[in-house]
Amino acid sequence: MSSWASRLLPGRLFHDHDQSEAADLVDRVEDVGAEPIGGCTRGTRVRVCGTIRSLAIRPQAESPALVAEVFDGSGHVSLVWMGRRRIPGVEVGRSIIAEGRITCPDADLVIYNPVYTLQPRPQA
Repeated sequence: MSSWASRLLPGRLFHDHDQSEAADLVDRVEDVGAEPIGGCTRGTRVRVCGTIRSLAIRPQAESPALVAEVFDGSGHVSLVWMGRRRIPGVEVGRSIIAEGRITCPDADLVIYNPVYTLQPRPQA
């Protein structure tokens, strides 16, 4: 493979994969009757569906908070469970449906202590 192809090909593959994943996620959002995250606005109660992209534990004063970033192909939202370090089944790559009120601290979409349903893992 030529040097120009080796530089261009990896980015192209990741870009196509990301677009394909985003399209699949948008279809799933519609199937479960959720709202696209990209269209959510501050103060509204929403039902969103997406894939957990990252997890973090953030210290909050005297108690921790588990934070999951969820992506649905149109945008992302952080789900924050106050006082939790871990929730069984909440893991990177897992699909989740979450409901709650959107807040926007620091211009990021956040749902605190959402009601959630974990989606079944895909069959291998």
